[in-house]
Amino acid sequence: MPSTNKRPTVMILATGGTIAGTAATATQPGYTSGQVSIEGMIAAVPGINALAEVSGEQLANVGSQDITFSIMIELANRINTLLGSGDIDGVVVTHGTDTMEETAYFLNLTVKSKKPVVMTGAMRPATAVSADGPLNLYNAVAVAAAPETAGRGALVVMNDRIHGAHSLTKTNTTSVETFLSPINGLIGTAIYGKIKYFRRPFRRHTYLSEFSVDGVTELPRVDILYACADMPADLVDCSVSRGARGIVIAGDGNGNMNAETVQQASRTAEQGAIIVRSSRVPTGTVGRNVEIDDDSLGFIVSDELNPAKARILLMLALLEDRSLASLQELYYAY
Repeated sequence: MPSTNKRPTVMILATGGTIAGTAATATQPGYTSGQVSIEGMIAAVPGINALAEVSGEQLANVGSQDITFSIMIELANRINTLLGSGDIDGVVVTHGTDTMEETAYFLNLTVKSKKPVVMTGAMRPATAVSADGPLNLYNAVAVAAAPETAGRGALVVMNDRIHGAHSLTKTNTTSVETFLSPINGLIGTAIYGKIKYFRRPFRRHTYLSEFSVDGVTELPRVDILYACADMPADLVDCSVSRGARGIVIAGDGNGNMNAETVQQASRTAEQGAIIVRSSRVPTGTVGRNVEIDDDSLGFIVSDELNPAKARILLMLALLEDRSLASLQELYYAY
């Protein structure tokens, strides 16, 4: 049952990141992530309690370069518990930006609710001049509290923009305008708590997803190999020898790799490892059987997913036995 309180109830789950970072001065580029508690972050946002009845939990406190799959699994299961209880109308997750798109996509596949799940963070630490974290958190709570957010999957709210988990990617190392959704565009905007939606995600997500991490403690290992000129083919062997059940190739152009690596990857696929061709190029889709004969070589293509998200999907998919054809369909569906 939905909350009976007049105001919606929003739980903020904090995991650290730049939004909780501090520096010795307000103008230096260097800082330490994960220094401010969730209580401190909430207290720094004037008017946030007018949007919703807000509470917080400190689930982790690390820079997002140190986010693990154990943390992701704990986060997904905690969100499912909160949203299934009937006491919480929406969840906001504060998170570092380096791997935010990976955690967002993971939650997009593993949360089992129509209720809002909104991630946010910051590009400037809490102590910086013009810190962007407080307004990002304000807008994220506004999005999580809005009834019209329901059923849109995991979202990311940064810099007045609402992104869907499927498409967004970090595009700049330091700019507050780092996140873009270059393939499918924005879901909407959130400007000082005023929300405007343009569209809904068209891929399967959250309550429509077949994936679950309930009872899961470990995910299968999947590695990403970055293709480049004269790429060493033995990198494929190295990954498999270390226990990788799948390999995502961040390929040149349309998911390409040199002939030697194609041959080695095909031999590896024959032995049972899953080879997914993605691309190191920021935009565009990877097409099947274009320059590489995927059918005969036993490869899968990532379609719109970048290498990091293609890895997330494969790791979850490998929790069950699936044919190559069914794995390929997952990349078209999610």
